[in-house]
Amino acid sequence: MNQYATVSTTDFPIINVTFTGEPANDENFLLYLREVKNSYDRQSKLAILFDATKAVFPGMALQKMQAQWLKDNTAMMQNYCVGTAYVIPNVVIRNVLKAIFLLQPQPVPYLVCDDKATALAWAQNQLNTL
Repeated sequence: MNQYATVSTTDFPIINVTFTGEPANDENFLLYLREVKNSYDRQSKLAILFDATKAVFPGMALQKMQAQWLKDNTAMMQNYCVGTAYVIPNVVIRNVLKAIFLLQPQPVPYLVCDDKATALAWAQNQLNTL
């Protein structure tokens, strides 16, 4: 199975989620969601940087799955995540994110931008305001 996204905790408390460019399917999308959830295992404050530069448009069923994941994990996110930064240069993928947030609002502060440097600076600032 080719991964839809990789989740790295190497730079904790910043979690780096990088979309690989592989098409999403039920199996690799569930793996991505499970790995994001596992990044909360330390139960301490963190920020997540999603690099969707290479993201492939997920189908509506997977968008609904993402929205349900947000709903199911709202309390966990609010307890530990100080913010999520999204690097999304593609307008289509930005609109997918907006659609997901219409289904289920993002429960923590977030930023959508075009480049990783801006996203990283914002995420670090969110962590520094603790």
